[in-house]
Amino acid sequence: MKRDQCPTEESQISYEILIYLTDHPDSGDTLEGIVHWWLLEQKIKHQIADVREALTELVTKGWVLEYKGRDARTYYRLNRCKLEEIQALLKQ
Repeated sequence: MKRDQCPTEESQISYEILIYLTDHPDSGDTLEGIVHWWLLEQKIKHQIADVREALTELVTKGWVLEYKGRDARTYYRLNRCKLEEIQALLKQ
């Protein structure tokens, strides 16, 4: 099974645990620790990719502005010039 496949929820959790363990072979934790740390880490990794893709789309459409901060990190904010267009879209 590839990392981007979407199996049943139960087997997806098993898969995420195995991914974590192969990435961190010396790890061991409690049930609560696995839920809190291991599975959360996997979810964050997936969400970062999804959010990056969504932000790229929003910036391309001009709805969100992208800028570099003093710390050289990229920041995003609403393009106020497109506010009415965005609000119309959200009402649909």
